[in-house]
Formats: sequence, structure tokens, C-alpha cells
Amino acid sequence: MSDNNPFGGPFGGNGGQYTTSVQYGGTAPAPAKVALGDAPAAPAAPVADVIKDTTTAAFAADVIQESRRQPVLVDFWAPWCGPCKQLTPQLEKAVKAAGGRVKLVKMNIDDHPSIAGQLGIQSIPAVIAFKDGQPVDGFMGAIPESQINEFITKVGGKGNGAPPVAEALAAATEAREAGDMQTAADIYDAILAQAPETIEAIAGLGELLFDAGDTEGAEALLATAPEAKKDAPPLTALRARMAVAAQAAALGNPAEFERRLAENPKDHQARFDLAMIQNANGDRTAAADNLLAIIKADRAWNEDGARTQLLQLFEAWGMTDEATLAARRKLSALLFS
Repeated sequence: MSDNNPFGGPFGGNGGQYTTSVQYGGTAPAPAKVALGDAPAAPAAPVADVIKDTTTAAFAADVIQESRRQPVLVDFWAPWCGPCKQLTPQLEKAVKAAGGRVKLVKMNIDDHPSIAGQLGIQSIPAVIAFKDGQPVDGFMGAIPESQINEFITKVGGKGNGAPPVAEALAAATEAREAGDMQTAADIYDAILAQAPETIEAIAGLGELLFDAGDTEGAEALLATAPEAKKDAPPLTALRARMAVAAQAAALGNPAEFERRLAENPKDHQARFDLAMIQNANGDRTAAADNLLAIIKADRAWNEDGARTQLLQLFEAWGMTDEATLAARRKLSALLFS
């Protein structure tokens, strides 16, 4: 193994054999991970494009050529390396949250040792940053997450005039739209580690937790919002969703309410309860239509309870949701025609 290290000396090791090495006074703790089920087989671009594995044959294209377009971080690791298992998830999360300012390429040194040897890497984990086809900076060991973020900012800058948080929020939105909820959760988590008062990240991660069945986690996250921003629309919408779901959870089997309506179409309580269950099951149109049917038949029922509930659903769904817009038009037609 060559001792020719572009960063002013060998990374460490003994007699050319790879060793694990941890800097900054000890092993960094493994990052908290939000469990949201299995990720899809192929995460969508552009989030997926920023992280990939490489080989000796592909190194020139994946790293040297790509670094002429933007900075590329190369993570040298091995399956047996404990600190590598701690560093890599943190590194991936930070790169995703960087919103495209850098790319991450991972190289398994057991399968592909020659590149690491040429760079004089004797200790792993080791991360080397490439720009314009050349190695320009690097670190070794499972460093803390805050220092990973500092390193990415040093290498990749703060973005093209857009705040890093805004870039990261956009990346999280892209991941959610692609169905990659775990990536979105990791990005929101990374944002909150750096900017814990970011309302969009609190709401976004809270929604993912709630959708995954972790209502307590979502409630705990909502509680971290600063007092002055607790009534921000994204947080209010999430609380409304949770309140509606809690109502529906206590109602029971929808078949019972359908049976009651078949026997008596004027059983407004059965129709109301069925609407709550339909909403909890994701059938927003049916839920709205049942509440609208109550309003049409008896506006005064339960002290205008059907309209009040419908407005709460609008808040939970979001004012620009298609179901909200459609039901609001129908409500206006009922009230003002």
C-alpha cells in the first residue's frame, strides 16, 4: 500500500494493512433513524443521483469526470469496519440534505483496493473530496454529524444563492413525491439537527411519523415547535389530521353504519360516523359527500355539526387539496344557491 497521501501524510494503519480509526476522541454515536418501512427498490432522481456505489473500472467516470461538474465525496469502506457502519448513514443523510451541492460515491475496498492504495489510504473509514478531477480535501474516522455538515459546506459551498434548508426541503419533497418516505424522513431529520425550529421540517417529519402509525412520535415532534410558531398552518393542518383520525378510530366498523343508512337514509349520525371512517381510510371524496348530504338534508343537525366537521377536514387536507377544492365548491352551491 502506497504512503503517497495527497493530504500531507498517510491516514494511519500498520504496514500497509487497513485498520479502523476513529478521530475526535471516540466513536461517534449512530444517528437516530426513523423507521418508515422498506424503501422502494429504485429511489427517484434527483435524490438517488447524489449517492451511488462505484468500482475500480467506473471510478474515472463516477468520480474524476463527475467532479468536473460538481464536488464528489468518495467514502472508502469495508463490510467488516464498525466505524464505517456508523459513518455511512450519517454521511448519506447529510449529502441528501445538502440538496445536490455534492455527490457521494461509495467504494468497498475489499472488492476494489487499488484506488485506495493509489491514494495512500491505510485506515478506514476515509472520505476524500474530489473537485475538477483532483482530490482536494478529506477526513478519516466516524466524525460527528455536525463536522460532516461543516465538511460538506466547506467542499460544496452553501448552494447557488438558495438557503441550504430550502434546498433540503425541496429534496425531501421530491423524495416524498417519489414514494421514498425513508429518504424524506432522513432529510427532515438532518434539517432539524441543524435548524430545529424549521416548521416545514417539523410538519413534514410529523406527517411521516403519523402516517407510519407513530402518533406519539408525531405529537412529541409537534411539541418541539417554538411557541410563537405553534399555530403555523403546516402544524395546524397536521393536528387537524390527527384529531380527525382519533375521532374515526373510536367509531368502529363502517359496515354497521352502512347497514343503518340502508335501513334509514335519514340517520344522520350514522352518515356522519361513516364519513369519519371514510376519511381515515383515505376516501376523502366519499367522506365529504356524506357530510354534504347531511348539510343538504338538515343544516341545523347537531348544531351545524356536519358543516363544522367538513371545515375541519378542509383544514386537515390542506386548502389546495383536490378533495378540498371540489367539496368547497359543492358546499358553496348548497349554502348560497
